[in-house]
Parts: sequence; structure tokens; C-alpha cells
Amino acid sequence: MKILYAFQGTGNGHMARAQEIIPILKKYASVDTLISGHQSQLKADFDIDFQFKGISLLYNKTGGLSYWKTLTQNNFFEAVKTIRTLELSHYDLIINDFEPLTGWACKLKHLPMIELSHQASLSFKETPKPEKKDFFGELILKYYVPGERKIGFHFENYHPRIKKPVIRKKIRNLNPDKKGYYLVYLPSFSDDNIIKVLKQIPVEWKVFSKYSKTQFKEKNVEVFPIDEAQYLKYFESCDGILCNAGFETPAEALFMDKKLFVIPIHNQYEQECNAYALNKMGIRNSKTLKLSEIMEWVACDKHLKVDYPDDIEEILLKEVLGM
Repeated sequence: MKILYAFQGTGNGHMARAQEIIPILKKYASVDTLISGHQSQLKADFDIDFQFKGISLLYNKTGGLSYWKTLTQNNFFEAVKTIRTLELSHYDLIINDFEPLTGWACKLKHLPMIELSHQASLSFKETPKPEKKDFFGELILKYYVPGERKIGFHFENYHPRIKKPVIRKKIRNLNPDKKGYYLVYLPSFSDDNIIKVLKQIPVEWKVFSKYSKTQFKEKNVEVFPIDEAQYLKYFESCDGILCNAGFETPAEALFMDKKLFVIPIHNQYEQECNAYALNKMGIRNSKTLKLSEIMEWVACDKHLKVDYPDDIEEILLKEVLGM
């Protein structure tokens, strides 16, 4: 069996999931990998066979999705050309983690594809969403990767075809501890905006930044360039995590029994849906870096215990490979 595993390079969750899924698939089939997008800070620990710029969602430095940057800094003509010329017919199965080029190529050429992603979970009506729907957000979720066969991942099993998060072994192998500091990963905000707020809250903050090339400290806020090993070290022993309302980082925080506060990226409907689902589970969120709300969160010691089993191989065998 020959499989193409195609995944999105925007954000880190898709790469983190690929690091777990691809080695399992390679035990049962011949696997090629394809990535598109250009906003991930994680590095692949496996060979990537095909790489494209694709279409990435881009952000401003105040925590919002930038439609202007997304429109002007993506090459849509190149993306369309790639879709038309991608030769995928020699694959027995194409697995897609929110990757648009192969998604549209499969639709136009009537090739079998299964979408295996967090975004797939948002297509089920049982999944929690804000009462006020985002018209453009719904369009993106529906048409960014068109496909009929879907298996989703989410914080809870809202539907039989929605599975709990894939927690990578690098997280499962940590020994959780609490040493009094807080970890921050808010790539949609500038370092200055983050420091301005957090230096007013008298605890230690470890901020991982995609903008900074060097480590520095301002009062009680220490900023680090993106480095996975160092991030995991501080993740292991932090009291809590302040992050955007993506999927993988909040799921890992819950798994590690860390206090969690999320800020959805402005105009990013998927993250608004995630924040809404987390709020229903009792997790705090805010629309921006609001000092008073973050101070209340730091002072509170509320935790949420979750059960995220290590069952991705079983899911792949039963739901994807049909073995």
C-alpha cells in the first residue's frame, strides 16, 4: 500500500501530530510526505518528500488574522498551478491534515482522500461552536480542504468520528512539576505587547517568541527564541500556560494538568470555536491580553483533569487503514 500524508505547515499542531502518525503509518505501508505553508516553528524529525509554499493564514502583531497579509503575501497563482499539476494517482490512499493543495487536487481529479485533522472535527454539528457564526470562518473550514470522508480530533469525543487529541511522545515522556513560573506562547502578539502586560503581574514568565533571535529578560519576563528542547524543559515544570486558542498546545497543557488560559487569534474562527469549547469545559479565555483577567487566572488554582489515551495507532488501523 502506498500512502501520501499531506499536512499543513501553518502553526505547530499539524507538525506535532505528523511526528506521531507518520512513523506508525510506515510500519504498515510505504509513505510519502508533503507539507505546504510557511509558519511552523517545529522542525520535522522525518524526511519530507514534497514541500510547497501553499496558502498560509498570516497575522498582525496585535493578535489578529491579517486578511491583507494573507491576500498579498501568498502566491495564489502558484498554488493553483501546483493543484493542477500534482500527480497523485499512483497513491492508494491520501491522508490530509488540513493541507489545501492535495485537498483540491483530489477533489478535481476524483481521488480517494481522508481528512484526518482537528479542523475536520468542526464539520460535525455536535461540535461546540459560538452562537454567533462567522460566515467567512465557516467558508474557510468548509472549502480550504474540500473532502467528504473525515475523522477529527478535539478536546472531547463529541461524535463517534471525533477522537481525543494525539499527544506526542515528547510530552507523554515528561514528568510534570510545578516550580512557580508561567509559560507563554502567543506567536500572534509582538514581544513588546506581551511584556507590557505581563511585567505588571508579579510572577515569573517564560515567553517563547518567534520574533526574538536572542534570549533576554525585562523585569520578571524572560523571552526565548523558539527552541523545542528548551520549550519542553520549561513546559514540564511550569504552573500554567498562556497561549493562543489553537488545538495542540492547549491539549498538551490539559494532558499535563497545567492551568490554562487561552486567547483566540482575532478573526480566526477555528480558534474562537476552540476557546468556546474550552470555556464549556471550565477553561478561562479572553479576546485580548487583558491584565485583570490574567491576574485573576494566576491567583486561581483551578485545574481540569483529562484522559487522553495513547490510542492513535489503533485509530489509524481501524478507521484509516481498515485493518
